[in-house]
Amino acid sequence: MAATAVTDLTQNGADVTEANIYANMVAERVAGLTSWHHDWSRLRVAVLGLGVTGFSVADTLVELGAQVRVIFGAPDPERERLLDVIGAERFSDAADAAQLADLERFDPELVIVSPGYRPDHVLTNWAKARGVTVWGDIELGWRLRDKTPRIADWICITGTNGKTTTTQLTAHMLAAAGLRVTPAGNIGTPILDALRDPQGYDVIVVELSSFQLERLGEISPYASACLNFADDHLDWHGSADAYWAAKAKVYSGTQIACVYNRTDPATERMVEEADVVEGARAISFGLDTPPPSGFGVVEGILVDRGFHADRRGEAFELVTVAELAERDLAAPHMVQNVLAAAALARSRGVEPAEIARAILNFVPDPHRTQRLGAHAGVQWIDDSKATNAHAADASLRALHDVVWIVGGLLKGVDIEALVATHAHRLRGAVVIGVDRAPVLAALTRHLGERPVTEIDAGSEVMAAAVTAALAIAQPGDTVLLSPAAASMDQFDSYGDRGRRFQAAVLDLE
Repeated sequence: MAATAVTDLTQNGADVTEANIYANMVAERVAGLTSWHHDWSRLRVAVLGLGVTGFSVADTLVELGAQVRVIFGAPDPERERLLDVIGAERFSDAADAAQLADLERFDPELVIVSPGYRPDHVLTNWAKARGVTVWGDIELGWRLRDKTPRIADWICITGTNGKTTTTQLTAHMLAAAGLRVTPAGNIGTPILDALRDPQGYDVIVVELSSFQLERLGEISPYASACLNFADDHLDWHGSADAYWAAKAKVYSGTQIACVYNRTDPATERMVEEADVVEGARAISFGLDTPPPSGFGVVEGILVDRGFHADRRGEAFELVTVAELAERDLAAPHMVQNVLAAAALARSRGVEPAEIARAILNFVPDPHRTQRLGAHAGVQWIDDSKATNAHAADASLRALHDVVWIVGGLLKGVDIEALVATHAHRLRGAVVIGVDRAPVLAALTRHLGERPVTEIDAGSEVMAAAVTAALAIAQPGDTVLLSPAAASMDQFDSYGDRGRRFQAAVLDLE
């Protein structure tokens, strides 16, 4: 802080230091920065982390005239060079103590935290103890959303699984209605990059991770959805209750529609307890016959009873399950994603025919139950995106006679129930990853004499896993890569894991 004196003053009967007065003045100034067009100049801002989000924050704040210092651990030569180009300061050291010392020297008036920093991280704890305001990138983005006269509505999507596909589907449906739209957030394009587009957008579909939701701040999305809820990231959040509370924030302040999974009591409770704008409606989705204000499936047809004028007596038909099957979109979890996206798009006025057209020309991203065809008499499926047990459960439910490639970073989640539920589907299993012990133990308990192969092959882990899976599989079986675990122990990302799997399968020919 610029004021360092500790002279005691008396104000309303309380002792207050000059430092506290200054801190309160700074906090008030920061709290009042709610527009791109406010005065951000010379504000000292520390940005924690130099990933894609951290750089977007630094780039934005430099443009606004703030004094920006990025503090990070792992070296990133390309982004470091770009920080120098735009005029941001930087400090890199792997040790938290060294980063904390640099943060203290910089004495920030505002700290922006990249999503990966835990709520109890030593740097954020220091900031909170000093009374320094701490935001995430989403709160900063909400405050800066008025850069152009075309201020976008935000549609926010979270869930343990299916976020990215549903975000893409929703954006695809909105575009089919002629709206200018982009997906952003956890999906890959930082929210601040989207907001700085000079043309602006009608709608931004924002995928939110639980890490981003932890520091969401006060936003007011047009519509919102939590697709499902299952234990995940417990090592980061500390408990299942804390993880639930983070996910539930997605509904806070929703203006028009809170879309939830009516077969998932956890998401229904989130909507029931949400503090929303007066008049916002609860819209459910599920694979059963929908109630009024719901989306569902009737005699093989996806229908909308949420936005029909006579929703108690009639429904709009969207597409058939058979049409989805022709496009490899008919797995139960994918049908739920389609229904959730349709509900969100309909809330913004997209017509049923436009929804149908968008669904029928949608192509999912790779590594999401991606069928690779038959190789060596066996079907191969790349579901590397299944980074937790809930996602792997959805993939396994659609199959039988499976050789399962499983394992990685379990993130504190117990895999026992997943193995027990699907043991009857398994021909055998191949176990990869750093957290192999609990996976092997669960498979031993539930698979009996069926083969289980452990892979510890360093950089060649996926090639070894594919070879081992083929040795177990019989003609007509399916080899499923659905790890139920994160990938960073042995791969750069789930995409890297999936690409290596696909390359190893192709090598079988």
